[in-house]
Amino acid sequence: MTRVSRAKGANGRGAILAELEREIRKLSAQSVLFSTAISSRLGINSSDLECLDIVNLGGAATAGQLAAATGLSTGAITGVIDRLVKAGFVRRRRDGQDRRRVIIEPMPGVERKIAPMFASLSAAMARLWSTYSDVDLELVRRWVAESYPVMVEETAKLRAAPRRAVRKTGL
Repeated sequence: MTRVSRAKGANGRGAILAELEREIRKLSAQSVLFSTAISSRLGINSSDLECLDIVNLGGAATAGQLAAATGLSTGAITGVIDRLVKAGFVRRRRDGQDRRRVIIEPMPGVERKIAPMFASLSAAMARLWSTYSDVDLELVRRWVAESYPVMVEETAKLRAAPRRAVRKTGL
């Protein structure tokens, strides 16, 4: 009997949701650690890698769009862009419509430079996904797609909220 089926029998939906949240948090933490390992191998910091991923996945963006997507200040984004340009991952290009705007775009071939670092993970995930039906995969895809805007909104709310003092607990 799986942990979920035991949880379902014991406490119903609440137990399943608590276990799901726990597993998502574990996956999220491991994803951050994986991203940090990749960024270290690339010689950039993890925030830089996440911004590079935003540009690679979403296409060219302005510094303002990157700041909005990440919650980083425009000053911090300027530093990120400077480091990514210096590392050869992105370039700045003047907007043809508005010469005051600068577009950040990935350098040609940057994905080919980074992809090998994800090859083992991609293969392992393909093996895992091969155990799921197309219906299961569509459900997971839908959940991830629908979860993304929720995370964007919640991140923005957290960044906008006033900071509260956190008491040291001696941990």
